[in-house]
Amino acid sequence: MRSDIRRITAAALVSALAVTALAACGTSSSGDEKKEQPSGGSTDASAPLDPKTKVTLSIDCMPPAAKAAELKEWKEDVAAFNKIYPNVTIDGRSTPGQCLEPPRFTAMLKAKSQPDVFYAYFTDLQQVLDNDGAEDISAYADSKSVPAFDDIDKNVVNVLKRDGRLYGLPTSNYTMGLLINRKLFQQAGLNPDTPPRTWDEVRAAAKKIAALGNGTAGYGEYSVENTGGWHYTAAMYGLGGDVVRADGKAAFNNATGKQIVDNLHAMRWDDDSMGKTQLLKWGDLQKQMASDKLGMFLAAPDDITYMVQQLGAKYDNFGMGPIPGGAATLAGGNGYMIKKGSSPDKIKAAVAWLNFKTLAVGKGQFQYDRSKADGLPVGLPQPAFFTGASKTKDAELKAASATMPVANFKAFLDNPVPGKAEPAKAQEVYKVLDKVMSGVLANKDADPAQLLTEAEKAVNQVLANQ
Repeated sequence: MRSDIRRITAAALVSALAVTALAACGTSSSGDEKKEQPSGGSTDASAPLDPKTKVTLSIDCMPPAAKAAELKEWKEDVAAFNKIYPNVTIDGRSTPGQCLEPPRFTAMLKAKSQPDVFYAYFTDLQQVLDNDGAEDISAYADSKSVPAFDDIDKNVVNVLKRDGRLYGLPTSNYTMGLLINRKLFQQAGLNPDTPPRTWDEVRAAAKKIAALGNGTAGYGEYSVENTGGWHYTAAMYGLGGDVVRADGKAAFNNATGKQIVDNLHAMRWDDDSMGKTQLLKWGDLQKQMASDKLGMFLAAPDDITYMVQQLGAKYDNFGMGPIPGGAATLAGGNGYMIKKGSSPDKIKAAVAWLNFKTLAVGKGQFQYDRSKADGLPVGLPQPAFFTGASKTKDAELKAASATMPVANFKAFLDNPVPGKAEPAKAQEVYKVLDKVMSGVLANKDADPAQLLTEAEKAVNQVLANQ
């Protein structure tokens, strides 16, 4: 399941007293841990890290032993990093379970127990700032310290900014599109290289796929556990709509919002192209598609890896196109922030490590030939935050070592859609919108207009309680 699990589960709050220190499964980069010296480098924030600087960095989300290939690569990267910066000790910490799941993350922030360099989802920035948890790294991160910095999509960088100040560096991102089963497309006489681009085209293709019979559904949708509201939001963005206005009021009870639910109601009840089983959540559609019983659904690319690694599917069987409508797409991702109160040398060392491990084309996570040799998947269109020359070079390297047919994602890659962040109070809003989705998909006599009106009132109440 994808790392950004918080976008489909409500964030839980736990007492700060319940937090325990992260278990240190140390990857000490230079033998025994060194005593940290007072600043040994330049006081100029924009100057690169002096290789003579002695500093120790605690960093969370080091791969656990169960992920042998990823841990091997982490250790290799630490060793390579130390050839450049021999006096920086990387104290890697591995956390059991989700890294970091919502309760642990919230408690860690409240207790001020986060590592020097800590992992966070894009949607966590406000929570981090509310707890005074991260350093402003605006003066430390630029094209000198991160050579590809100017080629990182500004929409991605801006997610980690508040009031023009930068509080983190991205490590991965995703945008949603239309995931398709190429085998079913071909059987239905459809071209899998040109997935539907509009909802009218989706509806037409879904009818043809459903006509294959044997319990095959043309299009699938979520409607419970906040996932229905999540997908409703994605569909609204694709059509140029919104869910929450800038003034903090609900924005979906309009012609665009009604178009979405009317279309779903028609596909479900008039066309019978969505299958009989409804009230589905994350994981259900993946199982249907992996078993060749579903033609299309909205998803991020890493759903494909889940279906291959966990459900036994084949990469060749899947493809992607941009989200129907193409106006905007729900986007997310993660990155690292640097603990508030860190010394200038720690900040410089952290930026140098993050550049080496996560932002340098051809190195670290983008060393695709190594990933292929280690049996890790290569070729998915994510992370996809590079633009310009960095994007071109990254695409060349990825294609050269791909373990899956990258041409299957050409429609998705060649038609990029601007990413858009989740709405305010996302999980609470999604929970309300689940009722709209489940209403039209589970009840033939549902009144879409009434469902939207009731949801608008409920969402405005949620937003008023911010």
